[in-house]
Amino acid sequence: MNRWPRPSLAACALLCLPRVGQTADAPKAPPAPVEVAEAQQATVTPHTWIPGSIVSRNDARIAGVVAGRVLEIADVGQRVTTGTRLARLDDTIVRLRVADLQAQLARARAQAAVAKAQADRYSQLLTTHVLSVSQVDEARAQSDMSREDVARITAQLRQAEYETAQSEIRAPFAGVVTERFVQRGEYVNLGAAVVRLVDTQTVEARATAALALASGVKPGQAVSVRAGGQEQVGTIRTLVPVGDDRSRQFEVRAVLEHPDWLVGTAVDVSLPAGATKLAVVVPRDAIVLRERRAYVLRVTRTNTVEELAVEPGASVAGMVEVAGAVVAGDRLVVRGGERLQPGQPIAVLTRSSKVVKPGSPPG
Repeated sequence: MNRWPRPSLAACALLCLPRVGQTADAPKAPPAPVEVAEAQQATVTPHTWIPGSIVSRNDARIAGVVAGRVLEIADVGQRVTTGTRLARLDDTIVRLRVADLQAQLARARAQAAVAKAQADRYSQLLTTHVLSVSQVDEARAQSDMSREDVARITAQLRQAEYETAQSEIRAPFAGVVTERFVQRGEYVNLGAAVVRLVDTQTVEARATAALALASGVKPGQAVSVRAGGQEQVGTIRTLVPVGDDRSRQFEVRAVLEHPDWLVGTAVDVSLPAGATKLAVVVPRDAIVLRERRAYVLRVTRTNTVEELAVEPGASVAGMVEVAGAVVAGDRLVVRGGERLQPGQPIAVLTRSSKVVKPGSPPG
């Protein structure tokens, strides 16, 4: 009687494997931990971003009121306070003029004293009929002219002394020297700029917007200013209520809460572009942006997530207006939703990483 050979252990192992198409029960993945926040209803105003830049309220080309050769000048990058000497000019000629005028003034005062004394004597002799009236009048006129000479030379002396003081060009405000227009040894003409001084502490955002937006912009209004991926709140300090007849634009200036950007930084300023309306807003982190669409993940009653397509709109204090099936009160995933799929179970976490029951408000 023929007997079949016994199968080897390897063959038994192969026979015990499941056939193709057969699947074993795999363990279910644990719920994905997420943080949620509720959609809200708020009044929003459509905004538009306009380009601008960070400027200083004190940015000046500092010039002298006298001419002269430059003896000293501040270095580029030097930080100065109000009254600091920025440049010193050669004041030799002015000082010589001061000395000359001082001598002229002393002489004029002496002549004025003599003329006054003579006029007083002539006035006393007028009653004795020794002198004629015309002689007395001439003496009085001479005294008056001598007094006017003293006043004229005094004014000239004050001007010369002022020019002597102005030979040291000082900073009218605190700031940083950003540019030098002359060098040591060069001759500076009257009114020529010597340095550029910029106040880096008092800065603001400057932007020009279309005249159509002017009706919605008012001083004291809060605006958003962004640059380099950062965004902060500013307050409109003023707007120039005169539009350019060529560009049809007007100027807006906004003060920043934290003026950390350098002068000259390109920024975008958000200005109102329409009427205020009531809309649904969601946290910015709740919106998932893809190449051609945007959506949010809403937590269902069964503790899973569902995907809702939305169309983002205006921003309001960290919230974003959305148009779609989202309603106020919906719980939306704001953390941990990067790889979630619709229908996937979740575990809602508070900020202290504790699991909370479905429907409980997030911490």
